[in-house]
Amino acid sequence: MTILVWHRRDLRLADNPALAAAVAQDASIVPVFILDPTILQRPDTAAIRVQFLLDSLQVLAQKYQAIGGKLILRLGDPLQVLQELVQECQARAVFFNGDIEPFARERDAKVLELLQPRGVTVESFQEIMLHEPGAVLSQQGKIYSVYGPYWRNWFTHPKLHPFAAPEHISTPELPSQPIPTLAELGLATDQPAVSAGEDVALALLDDFCDPYLIFSYNTQRNFPAVDGTSQLSPHLRMGTIGIRTVWERTVELEADAHSEESLANLRVWQQELAWREFYKYTLYHFPYIETEPYQRKFTNLIFDDNRERFEQWCRGETGYPLVDAAMQQLNQTGWMHNRCRMVVASFLTKDLLLDWRWGEQYFMQKLVDGDLAANNGGWQWSASIGTDAKPLRIFNPQTQLARFDPEGSYVRRWLPQLASAEPQELITAKNLHRYGYARPIVDHKYQQEVFKQRYNSARV
Repeated sequence: MTILVWHRRDLRLADNPALAAAVAQDASIVPVFILDPTILQRPDTAAIRVQFLLDSLQVLAQKYQAIGGKLILRLGDPLQVLQELVQECQARAVFFNGDIEPFARERDAKVLELLQPRGVTVESFQEIMLHEPGAVLSQQGKIYSVYGPYWRNWFTHPKLHPFAAPEHISTPELPSQPIPTLAELGLATDQPAVSAGEDVALALLDDFCDPYLIFSYNTQRNFPAVDGTSQLSPHLRMGTIGIRTVWERTVELEADAHSEESLANLRVWQQELAWREFYKYTLYHFPYIETEPYQRKFTNLIFDDNRERFEQWCRGETGYPLVDAAMQQLNQTGWMHNRCRMVVASFLTKDLLLDWRWGEQYFMQKLVDGDLAANNGGWQWSASIGTDAKPLRIFNPQTQLARFDPEGSYVRRWLPQLASAEPQELITAKNLHRYGYARPIVDHKYQQEVFKQRYNSARV
């Protein structure tokens, strides 16, 4: 018996439910990854994210080779490629780990519809979240729309342990295409590649779980100049590490939390993992939010059509130091600190009065950890049109700078023209043009009043 294990966002051997289920069948296993041109050519595909994918595939291929298997790579329409592979190796089953994104769910349903009538077992497994989206409901059986109650219920649900990596598999001889370069896929980026692969992800988890780091997480996480976060987001997005593995490590650390403060810091990180789940949960239950506001009453919220201001925001030339530093970090590295993501998103929607979807797509075009659910959820939260118990929240970029980068270390790192500016100068943002820096393109106080008027008119 031969089973195809179709990798997608699970580029690892350990903690892989579909692979573990196939190994348990004592079958020949054909691990396959299909590069889909439809995804590669999407306008929101980031070249740096594709590079991370290709590097992760290189590592995965090596890991399979080390246990006697072979990763089969094909380029094409997944439906056609899977049909061809089933015929080539006479596979009796196709196993894969499920996804919650609308595009993936529609594709996977078509695979089931195509292969099952031909006598091929098609089975998907829960891997991308700790709990099935339908498992966490209110006492009335309703879908949660607010994070707090969701977290309290979600936290009480038992979590499964990660699956062990297989020690040996057997793969029949099949032709495989070589893993292409970014250029061969017609893509290019100036952003440096981010270290990829299962071993890198596990090492990052080990480093972050150093008690000094994780037990000070809540204290450090909001300061963009401090290396106080796990850096695991690209790996969770591409599945080079499993969420069960990450969660189990947090549970193990509870025994080492010898103070209420340490436990509180650990719990905050667990809550961040639950935020990740909540955004996936919301996208699964309300797929329309991919393009429309979660709160439908804001469908007609008025935004300006000012491409010049949008381009200034993209380039980091708004005259607001924290906003511009964050955009420089994004453009140069493919990553942005989470506090800064909220600040620049609030600035785009509530200071520049521009459509949140513009910013959401730009993030996806640049982020190595770009994920539809997390990115969409974050942008809707920042625009005050998503799932939020306190819907109208406006960040003052200068107040945020004073609180979270008071010495200007982060700003000066990404805006070298301000290297000699004093912290107070950065906080007031006055006369920074004498350093060759842009003047503020809008007045925050005025613009937020305009946004409030539009917002209140739309919500009536």
